[in-house]
Amino acid sequence: MRTDRSLRVVLAEDSVLLREGLSGLLGRCGHDVVAAVGDAPALLAAVEEHAPDIVLTDVRMPPGFQDEGLHAAVRLRETRPTLPILVLSQYVQRTYASELLDSGDGTGVGYLLKERVGRVEEFVAALCEVADGGTVVDPEVVRQLLRRRRDPLERLTAREREVLALMAEGKSNGAIARHLVVSEAAVGKHIGNILGKLDLPPTDATHRRVLAVLTYLRA
Repeated sequence: MRTDRSLRVVLAEDSVLLREGLSGLLGRCGHDVVAAVGDAPALLAAVEEHAPDIVLTDVRMPPGFQDEGLHAAVRLRETRPTLPILVLSQYVQRTYASELLDSGDGTGVGYLLKERVGRVEEFVAALCEVADGGTVVDPEVVRQLLRRRRDPLERLTAREREVLALMAEGKSNGAIARHLVVSEAAVGKHIGNILGKLDLPPTDATHRRVLAVLTYLRA
């Protein structure tokens, strides 16, 4: 599939195999990959050097393999609000996805799951639409963002809400157990359920208990 317009693309993808595959695919479709890089700092430098028509970037890249690519995309939109950016991801990173889609005037952005790349014509059409100022969002991204905007506490039981309220008061597990007249093991189980329902998986980077309390206070 070739398109009427040739786009100058900066591509950021840490997997050499996928990076080369995307470069070849875009070339066959009539586009010019002016830079193909493997990490977020190189992405920022390539955009500065080449001033592309569009950026195509992965979410997870070195050095941390977390959300460096998406974070870089948000930074680029802060300094270049009209720069079209299409993000590809194996999963939905909801915080930065929201920031990216809200950046600039909300146009010229896209967020697709990588599985869509296999549908070549749809993928290239999405790239061109974003480059022309359109907004393209994967249906799964829409579903998860809409779910996030609902009351985050709605999945908690009445008892779990009660435990979370006591956590917000700064009470320890032991103090919560005494207040509710239950065992500390029962409190620990409730807290585990709360963290799971609030989509706070184990991580060394954040304190899940604090994040749960912040979610409660915001709600």
